[in-house]
Amino acid sequence: MIHPDITDYNNTQSKSDQEICIQLSLIIDAELQDAENKIWHRHPVWFLDGNPIVGYSKLKDSVRLLFWSGQSFGEEGLKIEGTFKAAEKRYTSKQEISEDDLKRWLEKSRQIQWDYKNIVKRKGELIRLK
Repeated sequence: MIHPDITDYNNTQSKSDQEICIQLSLIIDAELQDAENKIWHRHPVWFLDGNPIVGYSKLKDSVRLLFWSGQSFGEEGLKIEGTFKAAEKRYTSKQEISEDDLKRWLEKSRQIQWDYKNIVKRKGELIRLK
């Protein structure tokens, strides 16, 4: 079930971005039914065992879908984001969302996880969980 705060986040976006956010949240929530979801650092994020897996955020010109361990997925459709293991996909319209790609990436997000939950305790060192 999608947390009400995520629904509120989606509803505060412009019409086009709202459509993207709603579509992403519905697919993510259906595929990660056992995941906790909430607003984290002002953005919708899904967690497995307290570890952030996937989330999205409104950028100036798009909505960014972020997989914390996405660089390890071996997927051409995801671009490197940041200095750790994250990868992203940016959307400017709902029509750009490939449900097949998203479901495949979500399955990989279950199978391939780096331990972001304990990154501060480990002073920035990431350890692979799965």
